[in-house]
Amino acid sequence: MSKQQQDKTIPKDECKTRPDITYPTNWGFKIIGRDKEKLLACIKEAMGDKEHLSSAGNVSKTGKFHSYNTSCIVDTEEERNKIFKFFEEHEAVEMVI
Repeated sequence: MSKQQQDKTIPKDECKTRPDITYPTNWGFKIIGRDKEKLLACIKEAMGDKEHLSSAGNVSKTGKFHSYNTSCIVDTEEERNKIFKFFEEHEAVEMVI
């Protein structure tokens, strides 16, 4: 690891506190799955009438996995967690970040 890379590394003991997030805030989610149409439908279902932005992300080398980036304004941590959980539990989503 170069000296420059070492300077960017955060010591483990500094990672134990949760970040201070001020709500409302714009929050982004990356969802990954096998079927891009089902991922788009999942985003629409999760967001409902909520204003949001979505864009296609990467496709795996084999074309097996697709990702989408989506973001919206969340008013509370509970709302943010609810959307994350919806994505996490949706059948079309393999992973959410």
